[in-house]
Amino acid sequence: MKCIKTFKEFCLCLFNQDMMPTALKVSVVVGSILFIINHGSALVKGQMNRDRWISAGITYLIPYMVNIHGQYVSRSRKR
Repeated sequence: MKCIKTFKEFCLCLFNQDMMPTALKVSVVVGSILFIINHGSALVKGQMNRDRWISAGITYLIPYMVNIHGQYVSRSRKR
């Protein structure tokens, strides 16, 4: 049951106004680097299809979620 409670708390943290600014900054920087690495050549060649754009969105979403998780764990340990 603790895992479920923790998962619910984490999901709420995804929209926490205190955590979002840092997570968004990290997401833009890290996501952009990963986007260039993974999709840069396809973008330049005009080969970005629907699946690549979905993958590109996930490329930005994952660093956001990882940063929120780090902030969540850090704050949980301080309590």
